[in-house]
Amino acid sequence: MLISTKIAAWLLELAALTAVVLAFKSDIQSPLTKGTRKPNVIFFLTDDQDVHLESLSYQPLVKKHLVDKGLSFQHHFCTVALCCPSRVNLWTGKAAHNTNVTDVNPPYGGYPKFVSQGLNEQYLPVWLQQAGFNTYYTGKLFNSHTVENYNAPYPAGFTGSDFLLDPYTYQYINSTWQRGRDTPVSYEGRYTTDIIIEKAKGFLNDAVKTQKPFFLTVAPIAPHSSFEFVRDRSSELGISLISKPPVPAERHKHLFQDVKIPRTDHFNPQEPSGVNWVGQLPRQNQAQVEYNDDFYRSRLRALQAVDELVEEIVELLQDHDILDETYLIYTSDNGYHIGQHRLPPGKECGYEEDVNVPLVIRGPGISRGAVTDQVTSHTDLVPTIFSLLGLEAKDDFDGAAIALTSHDIDKERHTRHEHITLEYWGFALSEGEYGFQGSRTDPKTSIQRNNTYKAVRLISDKYNLYYSVWCTNEHELYDLTTDPYQVRNIYASSRDGESILSFKTSHSILGLPVAKVASRLDALLLVLKSCKGIACIKPWDVLHPLGNVRNLEDALIPDYDAFYEMEQRKVEFNRCEHGYILDAEGPQEALVFRDGLRWSEWT
Repeated sequence: MLISTKIAAWLLELAALTAVVLAFKSDIQSPLTKGTRKPNVIFFLTDDQDVHLESLSYQPLVKKHLVDKGLSFQHHFCTVALCCPSRVNLWTGKAAHNTNVTDVNPPYGGYPKFVSQGLNEQYLPVWLQQAGFNTYYTGKLFNSHTVENYNAPYPAGFTGSDFLLDPYTYQYINSTWQRGRDTPVSYEGRYTTDIIIEKAKGFLNDAVKTQKPFFLTVAPIAPHSSFEFVRDRSSELGISLISKPPVPAERHKHLFQDVKIPRTDHFNPQEPSGVNWVGQLPRQNQAQVEYNDDFYRSRLRALQAVDELVEEIVELLQDHDILDETYLIYTSDNGYHIGQHRLPPGKECGYEEDVNVPLVIRGPGISRGAVTDQVTSHTDLVPTIFSLLGLEAKDDFDGAAIALTSHDIDKERHTRHEHITLEYWGFALSEGEYGFQGSRTDPKTSIQRNNTYKAVRLISDKYNLYYSVWCTNEHELYDLTTDPYQVRNIYASSRDGESILSFKTSHSILGLPVAKVASRLDALLLVLKSCKGIACIKPWDVLHPLGNVRNLEDALIPDYDAFYEMEQRKVEFNRCEHGYILDAEGPQEALVFRDGLRWSEWT
């Protein structure tokens, strides 16, 4: 049959267009159609996994199944760089100053504090069960969840559970587990991540049999350090902590023999950086650097079993033919540093290594192999899960649902908040053999007190800033556009808190003096450090109730100079404390710019 030249050309164009459309559609996992049952969720939660030390680059199976098939987040943050407070923040959708779980142990944190705060009835698994989901959890839940208090009370909200228990949580080959309402069982001699693989697959099989939508959390301890607690009568608490590098599975011990920590500008720098105790750290010697490199390799090796875990779960989802109706979320409770700013292995700081953490989400309607630069935090994850599952967000959430489709990401590009609230109380711990002063023998150098601080991160296409106030009333301000490794503090203050300030006059932000920008950042932090609900999401509305200031750039117009620079209260601490004690926290409420009038004109 003959076809005219014009028709043939039109058919060729149509075929080409169809190919383009199909290629585009192949980059997005098909959304669930209306009328189908609610989706499932698998939530992978690692422990102390970094972004900036490039650990994800050594997980080819996570890349294959999640990164290449899902959406990766460049600017996802934990809000507290410590395990238990971060996990409570994640599972409740509330800032740590609102949960008041701020430590890993009582009296300020740990599982007992979680319970006493009433949170055992007010967190994600309970809400999901109320919404008709089956819920399962295996691995680490919270710190200070122990062989003695595991049933006082049992964690609420789980259809099936099998938890790691302290004091054996971080012993890779001597872990203790507690399933459902059973008594704890020791798994001495077995590798902890391999145990989790078995338990996770068992719960997944159980979930499929019920034919109900489910939420399964899989929480291995890798790449957290190996911790062992031993009796020590000379210690203040009667016990001492032995901290060692994480232990890999036997099959992975030979890997990465020549790998070293990335030698960035802030790795064991010639000059100290930071304030408070960080600015007083000595430079590490060669023996310590080599020890840290080996510590780093151990972390990468320990993550290999986690890599295998992800693949086995994905393959089992495929076997059950439910992969396409399941969301897979991968993240870590907090980040980690080794050698940056002269720090020994550990976390607890506000710097990027400790707070910028992995987040990858794969599932129905989500682009494959995509990367987003939107600013998100763990506080946003429960609201996001509610949105994915078609549940109505709670009014008291301190976070907002994250945009996950290309359409929603583009829609929110200029409306989503640009800030992250960071907060911390108490101590910093050095992990491994070397203390903060480089000593291998003195355990007293392994803890730094007065590590309490408040900070805010602001990220947009015009600025990239970190501002902090420590309990010593010292300040830090880093412009990460020109100083990505946070080694040049452009805001300095006296340690006695008498507000003797100095700025590097050669530096400007948005073409404006640093002091002008810092005044806005301080007011923003004043709101965020005690915010609740919508105020945590839209803090500028607290300062400007008319809604005409949406971001830092809006706040920098000259009309607001007197309000911010002369009249507004400043963030400061009354003293350093180990927990969230209101009397130590300084001013709690910011002054408000009302209807175009300065505060002084209203009062």
